[in-house]
Amino acid sequence: MDELVGKNVVVDVECLFVYLGKLHEIRDKTLILKNVDVHDLRDSTTTREVYVRDARVHGIQPNRRQVHVRLDKVVSVAVLDDVIP
Repeated sequence: MDELVGKNVVVDVECLFVYLGKLHEIRDKTLILKNVDVHDLRDSTTTREVYVRDARVHGIQPNRRQVHVRLDKVVSVAVLDDVIP
């Protein structure tokens, strides 16, 4: 995943959260993201896919400066520009 550092990414995790932000660093147990939109899907009527596509079209709307995401909870990481709008 080192090639993703410095890029805006979508991090899908096991629970009902999705993280969108710039991948800053990969550590042994965490991903560090900067300028992050942390979205709790329980607070929304939209699906994960629709939310991510909207972010691809309209840009990331950060609500956190930095977030550490536990690697053992990550299901997938994708470059936001690779999301098909």
